[in-house]
Amino acid sequence: MTYLLRAMKEEDILQIVEIEKQSFSTPWSAYAFKCELADNDFAYYLIAAAEDNPEQVLGYGGMWLIMDEAHITNIAVAPPYRGKKLGELVLQGLEALALQKGAVRMTLEVRVSNDKAQTLYKRRGFVPAGIRPNYYVDGNEDALIMWKEFF
Repeated sequence: MTYLLRAMKEEDILQIVEIEKQSFSTPWSAYAFKCELADNDFAYYLIAAAEDNPEQVLGYGGMWLIMDEAHITNIAVAPPYRGKKLGELVLQGLEALALQKGAVRMTLEVRVSNDKAQTLYKRRGFVPAGIRPNYYVDGNEDALIMWKEFF
């Protein structure tokens, strides 16, 4: 199967919210995504879809681009499509978009218990830079802060 990346549209939000619910213990709401698309000039969101069905959301990711720094807000893949490198495809797309928009570095937070995501981020050149204690309100789990320098 061949995959593509495209910009997120408001029509995608219901599918995205379902993936959020399947992926995170504190998922973002449809309203949050609508606000990101309509009101946040710093926000950029990408959708991963099959080339033969570009309207079905298989995964997505977003970032905020402020000055020359990109901050990943979220990346998730629908459960049936995990393990097919879609998360990496989305991350690569966000990196390329950030570079195109003038970013020189990128950052994110990831749960300290999320070894799979950390492995992906390290493979893409992100390095641990610190801990945000009790960052995740559900369970008061710490977040690992990771950075990637583009230059």
